[in-house]
Amino acid sequence: MTHACSRLRRGVVTATVAGALMAAAAGGTASGTTVPVPAASVPAMDATESPSPSGSATGGVRTLTPAVTGRLDAAVRQVMREAGVPGVTVGLWTHGQGTYVRSFGVADRSDGRGMSPDLYTRIGSETKTFTVTALLKLVDEGRVGLDDPIGRYVGGVPGGDRITLRELAGMRSGLFNYTEDPDFFKALTSDPQRPFTPRQLLDYAFRHPALSPPGREFSYCNTNLILLGLVVEKAGGMPAGDYIRENVLAPAGMHHTLFPAGAAFPAPHAQGYTDQTASGAVEETAGWNPSWAWTAGAMISDLDDLHTWARTVATGVLPDGTTLIGPATQKQRLTTLPTTIPGAGYGLGIFDVRGWIGHNGSLPGYESLTVYLPSAQATLVVLLNTDISHDGAEPSTLFGEAVTEIVSPGHVFDLPAQPAAR
Repeated sequence: MTHACSRLRRGVVTATVAGALMAAAAGGTASGTTVPVPAASVPAMDATESPSPSGSATGGVRTLTPAVTGRLDAAVRQVMREAGVPGVTVGLWTHGQGTYVRSFGVADRSDGRGMSPDLYTRIGSETKTFTVTALLKLVDEGRVGLDDPIGRYVGGVPGGDRITLRELAGMRSGLFNYTEDPDFFKALTSDPQRPFTPRQLLDYAFRHPALSPPGREFSYCNTNLILLGLVVEKAGGMPAGDYIRENVLAPAGMHHTLFPAGAAFPAPHAQGYTDQTASGAVEETAGWNPSWAWTAGAMISDLDDLHTWARTVATGVLPDGTTLIGPATQKQRLTTLPTTIPGAGYGLGIFDVRGWIGHNGSLPGYESLTVYLPSAQATLVVLLNTDISHDGAEPSTLFGEAVTEIVSPGHVFDLPAQPAAR
Protein backbone atom coordinates (compact mmCIF):
# COMPACT_ATOMS: atom_id res chain seq x y z
CA MET A 1 0.00 0.00 0.00
CA THR A 2 2.94 2.21 -0.17
CA HIS A 3 1.98 2.31 -3.81
CA ALA A 4 0.12 5.49 -3.33
CA CYS A 5 -1.57 6.94 -6.34
CA SER A 6 0.06 9.90 -6.10
CA ARG A 7 3.56 9.98 -4.92
CA LEU A 8 5.00 11.73 -7.96
CA ARG A 9 8.66 10.95 -7.57
CA ARG A 10 10.69 9.20 -4.97
CA GLY A 11 12.56 11.71 -2.85
CA VAL A 12 14.93 11.83 0.07
CA VAL A 13 13.96 13.66 3.23
CA THR A 14 16.87 15.85 4.21
CA ALA A 15 17.66 16.89 7.73
CA THR A 16 16.47 20.38 6.83
CA VAL A 17 13.03 19.20 5.74
CA ALA A 18 12.61 16.86 8.68
CA GLY A 19 13.68 19.63 11.04
CA ALA A 20 11.22 22.05 9.54
CA LEU A 21 8.32 19.76 10.37
CA MET A 22 9.67 18.34 13.61
CA ALA A 23 8.49 21.23 15.73
CA ALA A 24 4.94 20.58 14.59
CA ALA A 25 4.82 17.09 16.07
CA ALA A 26 3.37 18.33 19.32
CA GLY A 27 0.73 16.48 21.32
CA GLY A 28 -2.19 14.14 20.94
CA THR A 29 -5.88 14.54 21.56
CA ALA A 30 -8.33 11.96 22.74
CA SER A 31 -11.84 13.18 23.42
CA GLY A 32 -10.55 16.74 23.30
CA THR A 33 -7.76 16.27 25.85
CA THR A 34 -4.24 17.35 24.92
CA VAL A 35 -1.56 14.85 25.82
CA PRO A 36 2.10 15.97 25.96
CA VAL A 37 4.69 14.05 23.98
CA PRO A 38 6.89 12.07 26.35
CA ALA A 39 10.62 11.75 25.77
CA ALA A 40 10.61 8.08 26.68
CA SER A 41 10.68 5.40 24.02
CA VAL A 42 7.90 2.86 23.52
CA PRO A 43 7.47 0.91 26.78
CA ALA A 44 8.06 -2.80 26.80
CA MET A 45 5.09 -5.18 26.76
CA ASP A 46 4.12 -6.22 30.24
CA ALA A 47 4.55 -9.93 30.93
CA THR A 48 0.81 -10.26 31.51
CA GLU A 49 -0.06 -8.82 28.08
CA SER A 50 -0.20 -11.74 25.70
CA PRO A 51 -2.00 -11.82 22.39
CA SER A 52 -5.56 -13.01 22.46
CA PRO A 53 -5.84 -16.69 21.46
CA SER A 54 -5.60 -17.22 17.71
CA GLY A 55 -8.66 -18.25 15.79
CA SER A 56 -11.55 -16.88 13.81
CA ALA A 57 -12.98 -15.09 16.83
CA THR A 58 -9.96 -12.92 17.64
CA GLY A 59 -7.42 -13.53 14.90
CA GLY A 60 -4.45 -12.84 17.18
CA VAL A 61 -5.41 -9.24 18.00
CA ARG A 62 -4.58 -8.00 21.48
CA THR A 63 -7.31 -6.65 23.70
CA LEU A 64 -6.99 -2.87 23.93
CA THR A 65 -6.31 -2.66 27.64
CA PRO A 66 -5.00 0.59 29.16
CA ALA A 67 -1.49 -0.87 29.03
CA VAL A 68 -1.81 -1.67 25.32
CA THR A 69 -3.31 1.72 24.46
CA GLY A 70 -0.48 3.35 26.39
CA ARG A 71 2.00 1.52 24.20
CA LEU A 72 0.09 2.63 21.12
CA ASP A 73 0.19 6.28 22.24
CA ALA A 74 3.94 6.07 22.75
CA ALA A 75 4.54 4.28 19.45
CA VAL A 76 2.56 6.83 17.45
CA ARG A 77 4.38 9.73 19.08
CA GLN A 78 7.72 8.10 18.43
CA VAL A 79 6.95 7.78 14.70
CA MET A 80 5.84 11.42 14.66
CA ARG A 81 9.12 12.56 16.20
CA GLU A 82 11.32 10.45 13.97
CA ALA A 83 9.47 11.19 10.72
CA GLY A 84 8.64 14.83 11.48
CA VAL A 85 4.88 14.36 11.00
CA PRO A 86 2.80 17.45 11.91
CA GLY A 87 -0.45 15.65 12.76
CA VAL A 88 -2.00 12.18 12.64
CA THR A 89 -5.24 10.46 13.59
CA VAL A 90 -5.28 6.72 14.28
CA GLY A 91 -8.46 4.68 14.56
CA LEU A 92 -8.47 1.01 15.56
CA TRP A 93 -11.69 -0.95 16.03
CA THR A 94 -11.77 -4.58 17.15
CA HIS A 95 -14.53 -7.15 17.60
CA GLY A 96 -15.25 -7.11 21.32
CA GLN A 97 -11.68 -6.18 22.29
CA GLY A 98 -11.92 -2.44 22.44
CA THR A 99 -11.60 0.69 20.33
CA TYR A 100 -8.72 3.14 20.02
CA VAL A 101 -9.25 6.57 18.40
CA ARG A 102 -6.60 9.24 18.97
CA SER A 103 -5.39 12.39 17.24
CA PHE A 104 -1.89 13.75 17.77
CA GLY A 105 -0.08 16.92 16.78
CA VAL A 106 -1.37 19.82 14.73
CA ALA A 107 -3.69 20.14 11.77
CA ASP A 108 -2.18 23.49 10.78
CA ARG A 109 1.28 24.69 11.76
CA SER A 110 0.36 28.33 11.14
CA ASP A 111 -2.13 28.55 14.00
CA GLY A 112 -1.37 25.43 16.04
CA ARG A 113 -4.88 24.08 15.56
CA GLY A 114 -4.91 20.51 16.85
CA MET A 115 -5.46 17.44 14.71
CA SER A 116 -8.86 15.89 15.43
CA PRO A 117 -10.87 12.83 14.34
CA ASP A 118 -13.61 14.89 12.64
CA LEU A 119 -11.45 16.40 9.88
CA TYR A 120 -11.95 15.76 6.19
CA THR A 121 -8.85 14.53 4.37
CA ARG A 122 -7.66 13.80 0.86
CA ILE A 123 -7.34 10.01 0.56
CA GLY A 124 -5.24 9.64 -2.59
CA SER A 125 -5.06 6.09 -3.91
CA GLU A 126 -7.77 4.84 -1.61
CA THR A 127 -9.89 6.29 -4.40
CA LYS A 128 -8.91 3.21 -6.42
CA THR A 129 -10.98 0.98 -4.15
CA PHE A 130 -14.08 3.08 -4.91
CA THR A 131 -13.43 3.19 -8.66
CA VAL A 132 -12.93 -0.56 -8.85
CA THR A 133 -16.02 -1.13 -6.69
CA ALA A 134 -18.00 0.94 -9.20
CA LEU A 135 -16.57 -1.23 -11.98
CA LEU A 136 -17.54 -4.41 -10.12
CA LYS A 137 -21.08 -3.09 -9.66
CA LEU A 138 -21.25 -2.77 -13.44
CA VAL A 139 -19.90 -6.32 -13.75
CA ASP A 140 -22.65 -7.59 -11.45
CA GLU A 141 -25.21 -5.76 -13.57
CA GLY A 142 -23.86 -7.34 -16.75
CA ARG A 143 -22.91 -4.02 -18.29
CA VAL A 144 -19.18 -4.80 -18.50
CA GLY A 145 -17.03 -7.91 -18.27
CA LEU A 146 -13.73 -8.11 -16.45
CA ASP A 147 -12.18 -9.83 -19.43
CA ASP A 148 -13.42 -7.23 -21.92
CA PRO A 149 -10.61 -5.35 -23.69
CA ILE A 150 -10.27 -1.70 -22.74
CA GLY A 151 -10.41 -0.83 -26.43
CA ARG A 152 -14.11 -1.70 -26.39
CA TYR A 153 -14.76 1.32 -24.17
CA VAL A 154 -11.86 3.75 -24.68
CA GLY A 155 -10.20 4.52 -27.99
CA GLY A 156 -6.53 5.28 -28.58
CA VAL A 157 -5.09 2.96 -25.92
CA PRO A 158 -1.85 1.34 -27.13
CA GLY A 159 -2.57 -2.39 -27.25
CA GLY A 160 -6.13 -1.68 -26.18
CA ASP A 161 -7.45 -4.74 -27.97
CA ARG A 162 -5.32 -6.97 -25.73
CA ILE A 163 -5.45 -5.26 -22.31
CA THR A 164 -8.43 -6.37 -20.23
CA LEU A 165 -10.31 -4.52 -17.52
CA ARG A 166 -9.14 -7.21 -15.11
CA GLU A 167 -5.50 -6.47 -15.95
CA LEU A 168 -6.07 -2.76 -15.46
CA ALA A 169 -7.68 -3.28 -12.05
CA GLY A 170 -4.97 -5.76 -11.04
CA MET A 171 -2.05 -3.51 -12.08
CA ARG A 172 -0.91 -5.86 -14.83
CA SER A 173 -1.63 -3.83 -17.96
CA GLY A 174 2.02 -3.06 -18.71
CA LEU A 175 1.13 0.58 -19.46
CA PHE A 176 3.37 3.46 -18.44
CA ASN A 177 2.41 5.37 -15.29
CA TYR A 178 1.70 8.97 -16.29
CA THR A 179 2.79 10.30 -12.89
CA GLU A 180 6.32 9.15 -13.76
CA ASP A 181 6.45 11.43 -16.81
CA PRO A 182 8.85 14.39 -16.24
CA ASP A 183 6.68 16.79 -18.23
CA PHE A 184 3.65 15.89 -16.13
CA PHE A 185 5.60 16.49 -12.92
CA LYS A 186 6.75 19.88 -14.20
CA ALA A 187 3.24 20.85 -15.29
CA LEU A 188 1.71 19.95 -11.92
CA THR A 189 4.34 21.47 -9.65
CA SER A 190 4.63 24.68 -11.68
CA ASP A 191 0.90 25.32 -11.21
CA PRO A 192 -0.66 23.07 -8.54
CA GLN A 193 -4.07 24.70 -8.97
CA ARG A 194 -4.38 23.88 -12.68
CA PRO A 195 -7.06 21.41 -13.78
CA PHE A 196 -6.24 18.28 -15.79
CA THR A 197 -8.63 16.25 -17.92
CA PRO A 198 -8.49 12.45 -18.05
CA ARG A 199 -7.41 12.60 -21.69
CA GLN A 200 -4.54 14.94 -20.85
CA LEU A 201 -3.36 12.46 -18.23
CA LEU A 202 -3.54 9.59 -20.70
CA ASP A 203 -1.55 11.61 -23.23
CA TYR A 204 1.36 11.76 -20.78
CA ALA A 205 1.23 7.98 -20.43
CA PHE A 206 0.76 7.03 -24.05
CA ARG A 207 3.80 8.93 -25.27
CA HIS A 208 5.84 6.17 -23.60
CA PRO A 209 6.14 2.56 -24.78
CA ALA A 210 4.53 -0.19 -22.73
CA LEU A 211 6.71 -1.54 -19.93
CA SER A 212 5.68 -5.15 -20.52
CA PRO A 213 3.06 -7.22 -22.35
CA PRO A 214 -0.35 -7.20 -20.63
CA GLY A 215 -0.81 -9.78 -17.90
CA ARG A 216 2.85 -10.56 -17.45
CA GLU A 217 4.04 -8.38 -14.58
CA PHE A 218 2.67 -6.47 -11.62
CA SER A 219 3.41 -2.76 -12.05
CA TYR A 220 1.51 -0.21 -9.99
CA CYS A 221 0.15 2.33 -12.44
CA ASN A 222 -2.27 5.24 -12.07
CA THR A 223 -2.94 5.21 -15.82
CA ASN A 224 -4.93 2.01 -15.28
CA LEU A 225 -7.42 3.71 -12.98
CA ILE A 226 -7.92 6.72 -15.23
CA LEU A 227 -8.94 4.26 -17.95
CA LEU A 228 -11.29 2.43 -15.60
CA GLY A 229 -12.85 5.75 -14.62
CA LEU A 230 -13.68 6.31 -18.28
CA VAL A 231 -15.18 2.81 -18.44
CA VAL A 232 -17.39 3.59 -15.43
CA GLU A 233 -18.57 6.77 -17.13
CA LYS A 234 -19.36 5.08 -20.43
CA ALA A 235 -21.03 1.96 -19.02
CA GLY A 236 -22.66 3.79 -16.10
CA GLY A 237 -24.04 6.58 -18.24
CA MET A 238 -22.98 9.42 -15.94
CA PRO A 239 -19.85 11.13 -14.59
CA ALA A 240 -17.69 8.75 -12.58
CA GLY A 241 -18.07 10.77 -9.38
CA ASP A 242 -21.85 10.69 -9.68
CA TYR A 243 -21.90 6.96 -10.33
CA ILE A 244 -19.68 6.30 -7.31
CA ARG A 245 -21.85 8.52 -5.11
CA GLU A 246 -25.14 6.95 -6.15
CA ASN A 247 -24.07 3.31 -6.35
CA VAL A 248 -21.33 2.98 -3.74
CA LEU A 249 -21.29 5.81 -1.21
CA ALA A 250 -25.04 6.24 -0.72
CA PRO A 251 -25.76 2.52 -0.13
CA ALA A 252 -22.90 2.41 2.39
CA GLY A 253 -24.21 5.48 4.24
CA MET A 254 -20.94 7.33 3.63
CA HIS A 255 -22.12 10.94 3.65
CA HIS A 256 -18.71 12.51 4.30
CA THR A 257 -16.95 10.95 1.31
CA LEU A 258 -16.96 12.75 -2.00
CA PHE A 259 -15.46 13.13 -5.42
CA PRO A 260 -14.50 16.82 -5.40
CA ALA A 261 -15.07 19.34 -8.16
CA GLY A 262 -11.70 20.97 -8.76
CA ALA A 263 -9.85 21.99 -5.61
CA ALA A 264 -12.99 22.02 -3.43
CA PHE A 265 -12.18 20.79 0.08
CA PRO A 266 -14.92 20.77 2.75
CA ALA A 267 -14.25 22.24 6.19
CA PRO A 268 -12.94 21.35 8.63
CA HIS A 269 -9.77 19.90 7.13
CA ALA A 270 -6.09 19.84 7.94
CA GLN A 271 -3.44 21.77 6.08
CA GLY A 272 -1.17 19.47 4.06
CA TYR A 273 2.62 19.65 3.78
CA THR A 274 4.75 18.27 0.95
CA ASP A 275 8.22 18.51 -0.56
CA GLN A 276 6.91 17.42 -3.98
CA THR A 277 7.31 20.93 -5.30
CA ALA A 278 9.07 22.68 -8.16
CA SER A 279 11.80 23.91 -5.81
CA GLY A 280 11.88 20.94 -3.45
CA ALA A 281 10.96 23.21 -0.53
CA VAL A 282 8.09 22.26 1.78
CA GLU A 283 4.80 23.89 0.76
CA GLU A 284 1.18 23.88 1.95
CA THR A 285 -1.18 21.88 -0.28
CA ALA A 286 -4.77 22.15 0.97
CA GLY A 287 -5.63 24.30 -2.05
CA TRP A 288 -3.98 22.09 -4.67
CA ASN A 289 -6.28 20.74 -7.37
CA PRO A 290 -6.41 16.90 -7.25
CA SER A 291 -7.94 16.58 -10.73
CA TRP A 292 -4.59 15.23 -11.88
CA ALA A 293 -5.35 12.07 -9.89
CA TRP A 294 -9.04 11.82 -10.89
CA THR A 295 -10.37 8.24 -10.43
CA ALA A 296 -6.92 7.10 -9.32
CA GLY A 297 -6.75 9.40 -6.32
CA ALA A 298 -8.86 12.58 -6.07
CA MET A 299 -11.42 11.60 -3.41
CA ILE A 300 -12.00 13.05 0.06
CA SER A 301 -13.29 11.28 3.18
CA ASP A 302 -13.08 11.25 6.97
CA LEU A 303 -12.31 8.80 9.76
CA ASP A 304 -15.83 7.55 10.41
CA ASP A 305 -16.59 6.91 6.74
CA LEU A 306 -13.30 5.09 6.22
CA HIS A 307 -14.09 2.94 9.26
CA THR A 308 -17.29 1.95 7.47
CA TRP A 309 -15.52 1.45 4.15
CA ALA A 310 -12.77 -0.84 5.45
CA ARG A 311 -15.11 -3.74 6.16
CA THR A 312 -17.41 -2.97 3.25
CA VAL A 313 -14.70 -3.12 0.59
CA ALA A 314 -13.03 -6.15 2.17
CA THR A 315 -16.25 -8.20 2.38
CA GLY A 316 -18.57 -6.77 -0.28
CA VAL A 317 -21.26 -6.45 2.42
CA LEU A 318 -22.90 -3.16 3.40
CA PRO A 319 -23.29 -2.05 7.02
CA ASP A 320 -26.96 -3.13 7.01
CA GLY A 321 -25.96 -6.67 6.00
CA THR A 322 -27.08 -6.45 2.38
CA THR A 323 -24.73 -7.12 -0.51
CA LEU A 324 -22.87 -4.36 -2.31
CA ILE A 325 -20.84 -6.69 -4.54
CA GLY A 326 -22.00 -10.23 -5.29
CA PRO A 327 -20.01 -13.04 -3.63
CA ALA A 328 -18.63 -14.42 -6.93
CA THR A 329 -17.46 -10.97 -8.03
CA GLN A 330 -16.09 -10.16 -4.58
CA LYS A 331 -14.12 -13.40 -4.67
CA GLN A 332 -12.48 -12.25 -7.88
CA ARG A 333 -11.64 -8.90 -6.27
CA LEU A 334 -9.89 -10.66 -3.41
CA THR A 335 -7.95 -13.12 -5.56
CA THR A 336 -4.61 -11.48 -4.85
CA LEU A 337 -1.74 -12.40 -7.12
CA PRO A 338 1.92 -12.12 -6.07
CA THR A 339 3.61 -8.77 -6.45
CA THR A 340 7.20 -7.59 -6.39
CA ILE A 341 6.68 -6.78 -2.69
CA PRO A 342 7.42 -9.47 -0.09
CA GLY A 343 4.35 -10.37 1.95
CA ALA A 344 1.94 -8.44 -0.27
CA GLY A 345 -0.55 -9.55 -2.89
CA TYR A 346 -2.72 -7.36 -5.09
CA GLY A 347 -6.22 -8.22 -6.26
CA LEU A 348 -8.58 -5.94 -8.16
CA GLY A 349 -7.81 -2.50 -6.78
CA ILE A 350 -6.95 -3.86 -3.34
CA PHE A 351 -3.94 -5.11 -1.38
CA ASP A 352 -3.54 -8.02 1.03
CA VAL A 353 -0.55 -7.33 3.28
CA ARG A 354 0.00 -10.18 5.73
CA GLY A 355 -3.75 -10.54 6.18
CA TRP A 356 -4.68 -6.85 6.27
CA ILE A 357 -6.93 -6.10 3.27
CA GLY A 358 -7.40 -2.61 1.89
CA HIS A 359 -5.39 0.23 0.41
CA ASN A 360 -3.32 3.25 1.25
CA GLY A 361 -3.35 6.68 -0.28
CA SER A 362 -0.86 9.46 -0.80
CA LEU A 363 -0.84 12.70 -2.67
CA PRO A 364 1.05 15.91 -1.98
CA GLY A 365 0.44 16.85 1.64
CA TYR A 366 -1.73 13.92 2.74
CA GLU A 367 -1.51 10.20 3.39
CA SER A 368 -4.00 7.62 4.56
CA LEU A 369 -4.28 3.92 5.26
CA THR A 370 -7.52 1.93 5.54
CA VAL A 371 -7.25 -1.83 6.13
CA TYR A 372 -9.35 -4.66 7.54
CA LEU A 373 -8.20 -7.91 9.16
CA PRO A 374 -10.98 -10.44 8.48
CA SER A 375 -9.69 -13.06 10.93
CA ALA A 376 -10.16 -10.60 13.79
CA GLN A 377 -12.88 -8.37 12.30
CA ALA A 378 -10.51 -5.49 13.06
CA THR A 379 -10.19 -2.18 11.22
CA LEU A 380 -7.25 0.21 11.15
CA VAL A 381 -7.43 3.73 9.70
CA VAL A 382 -4.52 6.19 9.72
CA LEU A 383 -4.82 9.78 8.46
CA LEU A 384 -1.99 12.31 8.37
CA ASN A 385 -1.16 15.68 6.87
CA THR A 386 2.18 15.09 5.18
CA ASP A 387 3.52 12.76 2.51
CA ILE A 388 7.20 13.52 3.12
CA SER A 389 9.16 10.28 3.18
CA HIS A 390 11.35 9.24 6.08
CA ASP A 391 14.39 7.10 5.23
CA GLY A 392 12.66 6.02 2.03
CA ALA A 393 9.44 4.97 3.76
CA GLU A 394 6.02 6.55 3.57
CA PRO A 395 4.87 7.83 6.97
CA SER A 396 1.49 6.08 6.73
CA THR A 397 3.32 2.78 6.48
CA LEU A 398 5.49 3.65 9.48
CA PHE A 399 2.35 4.24 11.56
CA GLY A 400 0.70 1.09 10.23
CA GLU A 401 3.71 -1.00 11.12
CA ALA A 402 4.10 0.55 14.58
CA VAL A 403 0.45 -0.06 15.46
CA THR A 404 0.21 -3.60 14.11
CA GLU A 405 3.46 -4.70 15.75
CA ILE A 406 1.67 -4.05 19.05
CA VAL A 407 -1.92 -5.13 18.37
CA SER A 408 -1.49 -7.91 15.79
CA PRO A 409 2.07 -9.23 16.00
CA GLY A 410 1.16 -12.15 13.74
CA HIS A 411 -0.08 -9.72 11.07
CA VAL A 412 2.39 -6.84 10.88
CA PHE A 413 1.73 -4.27 8.19
CA ASP A 414 5.27 -3.85 6.87
CA LEU A 415 4.94 -2.85 3.25
CA PRO A 416 8.09 -1.16 1.88
CA ALA A 417 8.00 1.76 -0.52
CA GLN A 418 8.60 0.83 -4.13
CA PRO A 419 10.42 3.08 -6.63
CA ALA A 420 7.88 2.49 -9.39
CA ALA A 421 5.07 3.96 -7.35
CA ARG A 422 6.84 6.97 -5.93
